[in-house]
Amino acid sequence: MKILIINGANLNLLGRRQPEIYGRESFEDYLEALRARYSDHTIDYYQSNIEGEIVDMLQRADGTYDAVVLNAGGYTHTSVVIRDAISAIATPVVEVHISSILAREEFRHISLIAPVVRGSIMGFGMESYRLAVEYIIG
Repeated sequence: MKILIINGANLNLLGRRQPEIYGRESFEDYLEALRARYSDHTIDYYQSNIEGEIVDMLQRADGTYDAVVLNAGGYTHTSVVIRDAISAIATPVVEVHISSILAREEFRHISLIAPVVRGSIMGFGMESYRLAVEYIIG
């Protein structure tokens, strides 16, 4: 399987940003362990703080990857264009969140992308990504 993980805005700060919510591990360290665990599969990674770049990457993933794991960060709650990009591609997308968005501020309770993804995983820390990969490789 060829899987693309896309992280959205501010997720480049994992390990430093609000460690009480997101933990102390950098995503790069977690990704290294994830790739080692699933070495029979290709796991590529992309991060951007820019909404349009995430849309571009989703469009490039179509037909190139078997699935996308997407943590859109704050764009989860605001981005109609990311939702539209997911709807426009055939490649399945799994939504992940490190924290439970339902246990946080009320404005985070709504995911605009949830209705158009294959499924949503949240609240398991970085392991949310592993659970998404497990689902994908089935």
